[in-house]
Amino acid sequence: MSNKELVQKFYDDIFINGDLSNLNNVMKENYIQHNPDCEDGRIGFEKFIKHFLSLKPKFEIINISADGDMVYVFFKCIVNDKHINKVCDIYRIEDDMIAEHWDIIEHNVENKQSNNSNGLF
Repeated sequence: MSNKELVQKFYDDIFINGDLSNLNNVMKENYIQHNPDCEDGRIGFEKFIKHFLSLKPKFEIINISADGDMVYVFFKCIVNDKHINKVCDIYRIEDDMIAEHWDIIEHNVENKQSNNSNGLF
């Protein structure tokens, strides 16, 4: 499985279907997290994702790209059926597992006025 396919499966299983049963096979136990709202490690991610999934997120993946051991996921995420977030997640893959994560999030863009006609996504 390519790094891009690994991250796509990770999103399909966990973020879209809420299935954590395969997490041990896709994420390193010592997963490094750069989001200040989430603890390091697979256990820290599990704690975070269980809360996040309670917000009933809906995902629209715009693009997944890979460059070597780095995978970039750009997506639209609607939480609580009202707030729209524009997100880019960045993952580092090591030994065919997700080892590290960074994110860039623009929260609550549903009321954002644009100075162009290109749209946010």
